[in-house]
Amino acid sequence: MEHKTALRLGSALAIVGLVLIIWLVIPVPPGVTAPAWHLLALFVGTIAAIIAKVMPIGALAIIAIVLVAITGVTHSTPSAAMADALSGFGNPLIWLIGLSIMLSRALIKTGLGARIGYLFMRLFGKKTLGIGYALALSELVLAPVTPSNTARGGGIMHPIMRSIATSFGSTPEQGTHHQMGRYLALVNYHANPISSAMFVTATAPNPLIVDFISQATGAQISLSWTTWAWSMLLPGLAAMLLMPLVLYWLSPPEVKDTPQASAFAQSRLDELGPLQQAEKILLAVFALLLLLWVGVPAMLLGTHWEVDATAAAALGLALLLVTGVLQWDDVLQEKSAWDTIVWFAALVMMATFLNKLGLIAWFSTLVQNGILHLGLGWAGASALLIGVYLYSHYFFASTTAHITAMFAAFYAAGLALGAPAMPLALLLAAASSIMMTLTHYATGTSPIVFGSNFVTLGHWWRMGFVMSMVNLLVWTLVGGLWWKVLGYW
Repeated sequence: MEHKTALRLGSALAIVGLVLIIWLVIPVPPGVTAPAWHLLALFVGTIAAIIAKVMPIGALAIIAIVLVAITGVTHSTPSAAMADALSGFGNPLIWLIGLSIMLSRALIKTGLGARIGYLFMRLFGKKTLGIGYALALSELVLAPVTPSNTARGGGIMHPIMRSIATSFGSTPEQGTHHQMGRYLALVNYHANPISSAMFVTATAPNPLIVDFISQATGAQISLSWTTWAWSMLLPGLAAMLLMPLVLYWLSPPEVKDTPQASAFAQSRLDELGPLQQAEKILLAVFALLLLLWVGVPAMLLGTHWEVDATAAAALGLALLLVTGVLQWDDVLQEKSAWDTIVWFAALVMMATFLNKLGLIAWFSTLVQNGILHLGLGWAGASALLIGVYLYSHYFFASTTAHITAMFAAFYAAGLALGAPAMPLALLLAAASSIMMTLTHYATGTSPIVFGSNFVTLGHWWRMGFVMSMVNLLVWTLVGGLWWKVLGYW
């Protein structure tokens, strides 16, 4: 009996060749250690294999972990190298992602997800575009008080989006995701980077950016919550208004008009009847999670009562298990959660050690010195800096790691070239969120939305690149004019 191989042999051999060329043929650049260069070869190979769909992403992640361990690129001893290779599984963000997916299963099991979907349809169901704007508006309202963009986009908004798509019968399992689900998934995701750029409290790395800007300018620029929000208001709103329209044009849903959706939704709500006990428990757990993710206990009782976002998600899952809303078998059967934990842990681990081994710092310095020697005016040089800063995120699986490695160096280079301090700071700050659009591993929200399988890998990357350019253009033009009005340059 013949068995189909799980490996696309031709693509695999080409990628092995690419890794060997980087590892053995291309000389290690001055200022870079051999382990850092070899890890880069493995990272490039892993990303290329994912893009080429050589094997399932989880399988590729296991191979990457094994290669990092046996090659010892991160450490001198075998046992330490193995610990390094597995270190991604100790990242709380990765477990927040997995736990969020597990929690979303309860929405389907209890029927609460369908109920939420029908409520949204009743309110905004006349047009698919209207549903897209409803998702974007919800994301925007939650952003100022939800410091974790992963909890917001993946834990709160994504289950609602899935419920709406499923309610219309648009699912990957049925091969009907093109009808509506693909478009809504893209809107769900691309609202997340825009809202993250608009408030200091909308994503975890933003306070780090505030600190970098303050240090670089000798505290002459200290972005308060209000200053950040006011500065990002107009470009952020413009980007949020454009995004559903751009995606509607580039990735149009097959179902555009749903004139009977509101009446249909009401009829299904009538069939569901009043809230069941399990739904009430789930609502209470989600309310508790939202309060913890927003940080209400810390606001009211002091920082001693602050609860980590991942710990809060774990508490929510534990409560659902204790109350019987979910069974342990439900958790085990959530394959996408476990698959995401494995492949995202591998990518985060490799990106983290590229930073630790100094490759990212070397790259930042190289770019900075190169631009300084081009002799460009501050406008051209700043544009090049921002472009390189943003699109180098293809090599990162964490916005925090990227910002930590590169923001300060790129901002200092722009200041040295004579760029106005405040507009450059705001553009780089916006780029630090816009970069999330690019890949399916760009930030914590990415694997949650991508893992629902509404959007193929190639389509995800194409839409991500287009939206990055649209958002960057909006922030440059609308933001530049707005900041001129505010007197920043």
